[in-house]
Amino acid sequence: MKIEHRYREFLPESRRVVVKIGTRVIAQSTGRPDLRQLRGLVAQVAELRRSGYEVLVVTSGAVAAGMESLGIRERPKLVPDLQMCAAVGQARMMGKYGELFRHEKLQVGQVLLTHADFLHRVRFANARRTLEHLLRAGVVPIINENDVVADEELKADLSLGDNDYLAALVVKLVRADLLVILSTVDGLLAPHAGGGLRRVRCVEKLGPDIFRLVNPGKNALSKGGMDSKLRAAQIATKAGCAVVVANGRKRGVLTSVLAGADTGTLILSSPL
Repeated sequence: MKIEHRYREFLPESRRVVVKIGTRVIAQSTGRPDLRQLRGLVAQVAELRRSGYEVLVVTSGAVAAGMESLGIRERPKLVPDLQMCAAVGQARMMGKYGELFRHEKLQVGQVLLTHADFLHRVRFANARRTLEHLLRAGVVPIINENDVVADEELKADLSLGDNDYLAALVVKLVRADLLVILSTVDGLLAPHAGGGLRRVRCVEKLGPDIFRLVNPGKNALSKGGMDSKLRAAQIATKAGCAVVVANGRKRGVLTSVLAGADTGTLILSSPL
């Protein structure tokens, strides 16, 4: 048995899972929410909840949804304009999530955080307590940065951050067992001996060589912010949480990951 298969045997034993959904996973090219994709992911989260997993969703897509609603074709470059789009799009995204989860007989709770919430001891404790109560009540937390009043993640998003860092902070906040980062690629890609790229099935340790692989200057092998996903994974794994980076547009990806199947790139947690 290959060693990465042995590691994946333990994924079904995860109890608390943070699922980070990237913008391009759930948005059409216009920014309009892709209802087919949203419906499929919501159904998978609902299935995991019914199977006994505690699932928290960190979602992007509010800015894109706001742009579509406001008729803005090109992504704004000024943070106040991005915040305006986020204000409009966040309501739209929550409306869609609420509708789809109600169909699955589950309730959702909106949780908007800023980076200051993770730095201030009292606010950190309040956020943790709120999330714990939501999970205890069977509510699915839908988490995003409060982009209307905070700009850290919006500025990072201009360089392809897209809530990856926020997801890693949530992992530490709730002491999650597994972080699943959903993107539009199959995982970490590396050069293949025969040419082209191949999916890296397992990363035992996030060292400098991995970061050079995805961020080698002009000859970048990975697009769409893989560097930020690995940096988020570095934070999560140091907190004792395993990470899987996978293609969120593939059918059944979440249930596949939690079944221990060979899906995406598994990044092992570091010893605490």
